[in-house]
Amino acid sequence: MTNIPLAERLRPHTLDDVIGQQHLLGAGKPLRVAFESGEPHSMILWGPPGVGKTTLARLMADSFNAEFIALSAVLSGVKDIREAVERAQVTRANSGRRTILFVDEVHRFNKSQQDAFLPHVESGLFTFIGATTENPSFEVNSALLSRASVYVLKSLTEDDLATLLQRACDGELHGLAFDADARQMIVASADGDGRKLLNNLEIVARAAQAKQQQEVDPALLAECLGDALRRFDKGGDAFYDQISALHKSVRGSSPDGALYWFVRMLDGGVDPRYLARRIVRMASEDIGLADPRALRLALDAAETYERLGSPEGELALAEAVIYLACAAKSNAVYKAYNAARAFVAKDKSRQVPEHLRNAPTKLMKELGYGKLYRYAHDEPNAYAAGETYLPDGMAEPGWYQPVARGLEIKIGEKLVQLRKLDEETGKK
Repeated sequence: MTNIPLAERLRPHTLDDVIGQQHLLGAGKPLRVAFESGEPHSMILWGPPGVGKTTLARLMADSFNAEFIALSAVLSGVKDIREAVERAQVTRANSGRRTILFVDEVHRFNKSQQDAFLPHVESGLFTFIGATTENPSFEVNSALLSRASVYVLKSLTEDDLATLLQRACDGELHGLAFDADARQMIVASADGDGRKLLNNLEIVARAAQAKQQQEVDPALLAECLGDALRRFDKGGDAFYDQISALHKSVRGSSPDGALYWFVRMLDGGVDPRYLARRIVRMASEDIGLADPRALRLALDAAETYERLGSPEGELALAEAVIYLACAAKSNAVYKAYNAARAFVAKDKSRQVPEHLRNAPTKLMKELGYGKLYRYAHDEPNAYAAGETYLPDGMAEPGWYQPVARGLEIKIGEKLVQLRKLDEETGKK
């Protein structure tokens, strides 16, 4: 039995043994009701790694005395799906038992592979249970999604993980103990992932046995796990939640909040080049012309990182993050750009007015191209008051509206002055 991973040896055999997910498994809660209903239904279990998705699927098969077929979308193809269908058909024909087909990482299947399940779900050949770490709204076909209930599983809390740790130590690990600091460290290293906790625990237990050490301390943890004590989900919702928190902290002018999420992501192992790209985006989207220096500083920080690498170059990125958080904010350019894109996407193709057209040949000049163009530098204040630069018949859209912050205060004042000059020339 020692060759079987600890996570498998501790897999719950009853619903009451499951740790966590009480918002779904508590009395009267949706999954508890589903188990007690006597009739299984197709579902998608959506949640981060190591929170019990596979365990719940297996328990449902046990609860309904159903044949359990498990596929991994990472390793399986159409052939495996076909074999699973044939096996379910044989089971129904020979024993009348229902089949639960569990597909782990279902988001890894493409559209045609997901579609292959539909007729068999509709016919009742099997009950489909998909597990995914990705948002099913984006990763699961709408047709399949409409035929399955979605249950959102949560990361295990520190209390949940501490309970799991104690259960393992009291049972399979025969009384292995942790001092207070080591207990907190190994629980934190799992970051809500029960499987990761048990995998780390198994490594530590073997090391403790080799050293004939019955109590685990921080020194042993560091020796055994090293970088495994780092916590970061490089894919899935946790990744995007953290970059969202960083972006919103910058937008909200919170240098400490921005620095916290920046360092959290670095600590977890995110590629600093990815962060550099997002920082440049923040400078354009949320600061814009309120402080044009922000974009240049963000680009300089990205270049500095490329020159210095890690960890020296990360300081330049941190400088950019703090500057952006403290800078005056404006999304006026962002809004104007999006408004212009939306307009052009729906509008007809308008001709360039003749006075704005290029006239490199004699024929073009004879046709009047560029004839009435007014060279701004030859005009008072270097501004051709009353001139129009939009297609004929197109009203002034007013997309760019500078905010009263930072440099855009001056930009707004200048635009007001220019509009007055237009009015003085009779331009509507």
